[in-house]
Amino acid sequence: MTDTTALPRMRSWLFAPGDSEKKLGKAIASEADIALLDLEDSVTPENKPAAREMVAAAIAGAPDRSRVWVRVNPLLGDWTEADLDAVVAAGPGGIFLPKAEGGQDVARLDALLLPREKDAGLAPGSIKVAALVTETAAAMFTTGTYDGAPRLVAMSWGAEDLSSELGAREQRGPDGEYTHVYEMARSLCLLGAVKAGVAPIETVQPEFRDLEKLAERARLVRAQGFRGMLAIHPAQVAPINEAFTPSAEELDHARAVIRAFAEHPGAGTVSLDGNMLDRPHLALAERLLAEAGEV
Repeated sequence: MTDTTALPRMRSWLFAPGDSEKKLGKAIASEADIALLDLEDSVTPENKPAAREMVAAAIAGAPDRSRVWVRVNPLLGDWTEADLDAVVAAGPGGIFLPKAEGGQDVARLDALLLPREKDAGLAPGSIKVAALVTETAAAMFTTGTYDGAPRLVAMSWGAEDLSSELGAREQRGPDGEYTHVYEMARSLCLLGAVKAGVAPIETVQPEFRDLEKLAERARLVRAQGFRGMLAIHPAQVAPINEAFTPSAEELDHARAVIRAFAEHPGAGTVSLDGNMLDRPHLALAERLLAEAGEV
């Protein structure tokens, strides 16, 4: 787990293909908390060298590099080190590691980053890491192994690569909801992230034009404990940011909960608005206000 006090907010993570200068610029200029410049799935092998140069230039020209991250290629392939050689010197805020198969992969990435940070004159550990943790069958069995992983601040999950490995033709049932194995992947990501003390981040919604459905899903997963969501289109950013921003009513209630316990020091339970609250309610209220920057 990494100290998150100096990190940007992580409600919305907007992907942009690394081989499109226009889309890179739009992502960085957007209201997304994190612009996620992609060198992996959205870039063909023949375009990866040019994409690395474009991404490095985009990072260097960004007004706030802490919110510009890069999804590199997975460690199980041959392109990760070339990705890091190209982008670390530009000083991105973080690296998004796909197809992670346990905390040891984050440790491997840390070992690759340290000498490159030194060569670039960057402070050791200044580049943070988020991991995609359910994209292979093997990864599903290691989501609880990320405790203490260096640099790690967030974990997310994915359905597309997992379904490809499984040979599954459908990810969703007739009701449009994910089928069991993908709901299990979501749950394992959430549990693993909480266990590791990092932010759980919901996966993308491919139907980028259905913003109402996106907002509904974002609100649902936030209620389940997720702290942010991946986006594939700039139009998705605003609904995601809104869904993951505490409302005035939520903040007022949290303040009232904290006041009620403060008025009864040492009490294990208090009454508020006709409801009996215990210490877990206090912890949730304190966490909500901390996320809003009030404590």
